[in-house]
Amino acid sequence: MTPGDNGASTPEDDDPFGYLYADGQARGAQPPSGGYGYPNSVSRVRPVGERTYGGQQAQYGQTVPQQQGAYGQPNAAYQAPETLPGGAPTTQQPLPGGGGRGRGSGPNTKGLLIGAIAVVAAVVIGISIAIINGGSDDDNKASNQVQTSPTQSHSPSVKPSSTSSASSTGEIPPVDAKTLHLDGTATTASDVKGAESDGGIYVTGLNQTGSGVTWTVNGIPEDGTYTVFANYSAAGEDQSMTLLVNGKPFGSKVGFDNYRHAADGDFANGWTTTYSWPTLTKGTNTLSISCQDGDKCNVLLDQLYLKKGQVKR
Repeated sequence: MTPGDNGASTPEDDDPFGYLYADGQARGAQPPSGGYGYPNSVSRVRPVGERTYGGQQAQYGQTVPQQQGAYGQPNAAYQAPETLPGGAPTTQQPLPGGGGRGRGSGPNTKGLLIGAIAVVAAVVIGISIAIINGGSDDDNKASNQVQTSPTQSHSPSVKPSSTSSASSTGEIPPVDAKTLHLDGTATTASDVKGAESDGGIYVTGLNQTGSGVTWTVNGIPEDGTYTVFANYSAAGEDQSMTLLVNGKPFGSKVGFDNYRHAADGDFANGWTTTYSWPTLTKGTNTLSISCQDGDKCNVLLDQLYLKKGQVKR
C-alpha cells in the first residue's frame, strides 16, 4: 500500500473542532450552528455587557437602578442561593441514625439542671455529715477532758494564793503579778507598756483601802532577815504602802518613790524597783503589800522576788 490521499474523509465529522485547523478549513469545515460544537448543546451566547438583573435587561453602559426594599426586607435584586436551581438547601438535614439535632432544638438543659442539683445536694449532705461528726468528736473530747481534769472554783470573794518555794539559799526567782492573790479592788491589766512580767500584765486598782496582793512562800531555810523586791511604776507624787508579814504590819512603810521622775499619769515611764528587809521564820510565810489608812497607793505592781539577807539588788 502506498501513501496517498484517501479522498474527502471530512475530518470535521470526526472532530467537531476541525474548523479550527488549517487543513480542516482548506477542506471547507465550518463551525457548527448548535453552539460550541457539542451535539445537543444549548447556546448561551449573549452580547458583551448584557446581563439580567432581577428580570430586567440592560445594555452595556446602562445603569440599572437598584430596587430599594423596606427596612428589614431583602432586596428584590438579590436572590438567595437556595432559590436558584441547585442552590443550598433551606433546611438542615438530619444526620443518619437520628443523632443530629435541628436548628431549633438545643441541649437537654432540663437533664443537665437535674444532674447539677443532685451533685450540689450530695456535696451539701457530705459537708453536713462531716460537721456533725466533727462536732460530736469535739464534744466527746471536751467531755472526756472535763471528766479527767480537776475543776477549779472561781469566786470573786475567794481567790487562790500564790505559793512559791525557796531554794536552800533562801532565794526565789521573780513571780509575775498575775500569779498573786488579789485583795479588795486590785485587778490585773496590760494597757501600760513596760511591765517585765509575762504578757506585760501588772496589778492595778491598789489605791483603795484594803486592796493589795498576797504571796505565800514555802521552804524558808531558817529564821532571819530577808530582802523582798517589788517591781512597780509610780508617776507624779511618791507613794508608800504597808508590808504585812504573816498578817502583821512590819516596820515602816514600803516606799514606792517616783525615782524616774515620771509626769503625773505617765506610768509607762515610771517603772523601777523597791525593796524591804522583813524578818521571816523557818518554813512557810505570807507576805502582803496592802493599802492601809494613811497610805498612798497609786502604783502599778509588776513582779515580786526574795533573797536571803539584807541586799539591795
